[in-house]
Amino acid sequence: MEFRRLGASGLHVPALSFGAGTFGGAGELFGAWGNSDAREARRLVDICLDAGVTMFDTADVYSDGASEEVLGEAIKGRRDRVLLSTKTSLPTGAGPNDAGSSRARLIAACEQALRRLGTDHIDLFQLHAFDAGTPIEEVLSTLDDLVRAGKLRYVGVSNFAGWELMKSLGVAARHGYPRYVAHQVYYSLVGRDYEWELMPLGLDQGVGAVVWSPLGWGRLTGKVRRDRPLPAGSRLHRTADYGPPVRDEYLFRVVDALDEVARETGRAVPQIALNWLLRRPTVASVIIGARNETQLRQNLGAVGWTLTPDQVARLDSASARTPPYPYFPYHRQEGFGRLNPPVVGAGRHGGATAREQDAGRATAA
Repeated sequence: MEFRRLGASGLHVPALSFGAGTFGGAGELFGAWGNSDAREARRLVDICLDAGVTMFDTADVYSDGASEEVLGEAIKGRRDRVLLSTKTSLPTGAGPNDAGSSRARLIAACEQALRRLGTDHIDLFQLHAFDAGTPIEEVLSTLDDLVRAGKLRYVGVSNFAGWELMKSLGVAARHGYPRYVAHQVYYSLVGRDYEWELMPLGLDQGVGAVVWSPLGWGRLTGKVRRDRPLPAGSRLHRTADYGPPVRDEYLFRVVDALDEVARETGRAVPQIALNWLLRRPTVASVIIGARNETQLRQNLGAVGWTLTPDQVARLDSASARTPPYPYFPYHRQEGFGRLNPPVVGAGRHGGATAREQDAGRATAA
């Protein structure tokens, strides 16, 4: 397993991480993802560790905390071998302090996560959404307290807009608060909006991408195809409305390209989609999920090999979309890279090379 530096931090994370949203599944959404109990979860963790997948991601909102509890049971006796990543800020109840990132909520959420996970510290603690009602200074000073107390190692965010993340980084710099080193984002061959603003921001500021739903909310499994009914066992029957939308013709164009590369490489469609993501600028880790051992082992086959430049170019072309304003004018102009020179001092501190920055600018062209 390849390990990569997480943004502008000293933490190295595996290129593939495991998403524990399938653990303890309850409710319409998470029940459709999976419902692994502690015994099955331990088996999946065993397979991950054998393959070098050492980071496990969850959230307090996943099955009302059951995901964290099951993950905690699954890692008992081997906490020193794993990195634990969890999230908070989305609503977990009807109370006025059961959502958001207030000081009260963050402290309570951290303590509850520590208890459910059965640990004394969390390696990566992420805000699951931006809380516009709480001052950023209050959010970051609370995270600073929790880091200083040894309860959190690193902090990050998820699903932030560009201005929300950049403003937070500015406040952190001004006051010396912990800096967000990770942004957990939706990114896939059928969901490339991340490239328009958040990727360049990540390159410039040293924020690593931790990718959720890399198979396009289950659409790039190889089972969803043109002129065929949705497979009976697909979770899309129950969860399509919860996830990012994808137009059918665009999806099928990408699937056709994946099929073509699959025939050439002898690899499964999901493995190709994951391998493409692993080549993208800023991507530190791609979260894979699995309802069972078979799915997990197939997804683990996404590493240890590389697509050819020609195959990447065809996948890029099939999945390309014109960016919205204000991004599209620049992508249509030759010499755009000269207007946006590389970050000075990039390299070991989490920045990007000139080649990587050019790749980031060109992705949506």
